[in-house]
Amino acid sequence: MKILGISAYYHDSAAALVDSGVIVAAAQEERFTRKKHDSRFPKSAIEYCLKEGKTEIDSISAVVFYDKPMTKFERLLETYLAYAPQGLSSFLMAMPVWLKEKLFLKSILRKELKALMKNKKAKLPKLLFAEHHQSHAASAFFPSPFEKAAVLCLDGVGEWATTSVWLGEKNELKPQWEIEFPHSLGMLYSAFTYYTGFKVNSGEYKLMGLAPYGEPKYVDLIYDKLLSLKEDGTFRLNMEYFNYAVGLTMTSSKFNELFGGSPRKAEGKVTQKEMDLARSIQEVTEEVVLRLARTLQRELKTDALCLAGGVALNCVANGRLLREGIFKKIWIQPAAGDAGGALGAALSAWYEYFGNSREGDRDNDYMQGSYLGPSFQENEVRATLDLLGAKYEVLPDPQLNVRLAELLDKENVIGWCQGRMEFGPRALGGRSIIGDPRSQKMQSVMNLKIKYRESFRPFAPAVLAEDVSEYFDLNERSPYMLIVAPVATPHQTPMTESQKQLFGIEKLNIARSTLPAVTHVDYSARVQTVHKETNPKFYELLQAFKNRTGCGVLVNTSFNVRGEPIVCTTEDAYRCFMRTEMDYLVVENFLLSKQAQPSIRQDLSWQKEFELD
Repeated sequence: MKILGISAYYHDSAAALVDSGVIVAAAQEERFTRKKHDSRFPKSAIEYCLKEGKTEIDSISAVVFYDKPMTKFERLLETYLAYAPQGLSSFLMAMPVWLKEKLFLKSILRKELKALMKNKKAKLPKLLFAEHHQSHAASAFFPSPFEKAAVLCLDGVGEWATTSVWLGEKNELKPQWEIEFPHSLGMLYSAFTYYTGFKVNSGEYKLMGLAPYGEPKYVDLIYDKLLSLKEDGTFRLNMEYFNYAVGLTMTSSKFNELFGGSPRKAEGKVTQKEMDLARSIQEVTEEVVLRLARTLQRELKTDALCLAGGVALNCVANGRLLREGIFKKIWIQPAAGDAGGALGAALSAWYEYFGNSREGDRDNDYMQGSYLGPSFQENEVRATLDLLGAKYEVLPDPQLNVRLAELLDKENVIGWCQGRMEFGPRALGGRSIIGDPRSQKMQSVMNLKIKYRESFRPFAPAVLAEDVSEYFDLNERSPYMLIVAPVATPHQTPMTESQKQLFGIEKLNIARSTLPAVTHVDYSARVQTVHKETNPKFYELLQAFKNRTGCGVLVNTSFNVRGEPIVCTTEDAYRCFMRTEMDYLVVENFLLSKQAQPSIRQDLSWQKEFELD
């Protein structure tokens, strides 16, 4: 039985194909269309999933959409009525879209699916609709290794729920309780993202990365004015300070007055104020998550916790949760945002709607390392590179790894494209840019000359799984780069007394450890453990680098520049490579040196300037 899951029309559109409970394929639409956070019907992602599954639409048993638009529409109407006459302009903007598209989503989906069918006379598969947080919960629990677990979903908002608690056991998810819109931890964090001048639904990572540069000066003010937090972790927001329920902005004028002025302009200078705001809301977020987790453990009496929803991508909070030891085991869906809802919807249908059995209590999860996207074929790579006029050499794996280890040791930056593309926002050694973590200059070079992004943003270490505790205070698997842990004390470089007096961005250029390129200013790192069973090629490269240098760690960041999705194809990779100051590109066994490449031809249709947001 094949089930196709779809998320679309709100945030990151995606598709996922499940065959008899096995995840066959999953991908975000943005990777194919090259439009970041593309929310349109995921036509290309669906076509990829069908191709990977060697099937057609009319052979699918069910198509499952990840939320219920009618329930969401009810929430929209009730919210506007509750706040009337406020929000009239926002209401007038929203209604045409709903009346034209979202309210009639069932017929729109049928039309789009019909267009993908080769046999136009064939019958469409059964069309099902899951609830938004049900999809999140299913994406968290069903691929997890656990037989039984508490499930916590935290995001902006689904239909009504913003926080939901579930008990997952075998093939069932039992809802426990929820917090409803407009009271939302995700929206609270996004309000600060907006106020500090970053883009909502994508800039939250930046706010999290900025937090260690600041001081928690505004924590008491947040609790006093914005957030009423109970001991059990439940909360309410003071909506006088927010405008997202019915307005066109996240914060109200009262919020602006509380924090001393209008939101920072997007390209304005990041000041100590923004750093302190980031640190403050990060600490508040962590406290809410910890209190909720303690309540779940006490109520549900389980040793395991699963997380999903956009807030579950806050890897600093995840690391804190792990260190507190509230649960013995934690598993986080790598595609925790709306894209992962496509997978959750398909799995929910397989286990709950169709009632199939499920095995848990495994050592490994069911996500296959999250390498669920398209892969490269040698003949296709060669044909593409030849068409682009690229110069390359082809090396067998052992020789290639030795060569790359040497290049990395000499502080070269390498674009690395191997195997299947990752599902979710993190590059995990499928579509990555890699470098030497021991290099003092690597962070600034990658940020400013490769990624074209803010200099303060940290990079993640990819480490051989068996070496993780040697470099970091972490004894757990972290294959999805979703846990922040301290760098191990022997690797830390103590600060001098004068360095301790530095504030904000002044801290950036102070080496904190033997791995300065991946050590944040608070001695932390966002760790990815690399496992031979899920990514043998990346593992072997790390091993080759360790054999040469004694260091089993590499810098790993996503293969893209600011404003663009992670690369998907050989063409995407070459274009990004030629538009940045990367030194080398490797696609499977094809190695390209920047110096050997011809000048970029101006008449190529694929060549576009990057849009830097």
